[in-house]
Amino acid sequence: MSHDEEHITSTREKLVRMANQIAAFFHSKPREQGIAGVAEHINKFWEPRMRRQFFEMLDGGTENFDELVIAASARIKRPITPAEADLKLGLKVPPGDIAAPQK
Repeated sequence: MSHDEEHITSTREKLVRMANQIAAFFHSKPREQGIAGVAEHINKFWEPRMRRQFFEMLDGGTENFDELVIAASARIKRPITPAEADLKLGLKVPPGDIAAPQK
């Protein structure tokens, strides 16, 4: 495994661990309050790059997330891609850089 691959893996593992720690705290609350709390925390404190990687992992079928994190994911803001941001600014983007429509 290359250094870059190790970094990607460790970053992904850290995101899973952080999300699951948030969920562990909110498991002490009623379910609906827990779901809202996890989503609110991630929306407030995770930068767009973190949330983008979070959704890439969820979209890829990662099963390491706590079920409360998965339930909260519907309320977590999905950031736009860098190519979509460029389009909003009126910059020309190569067709291959534009992702499929966001959920």
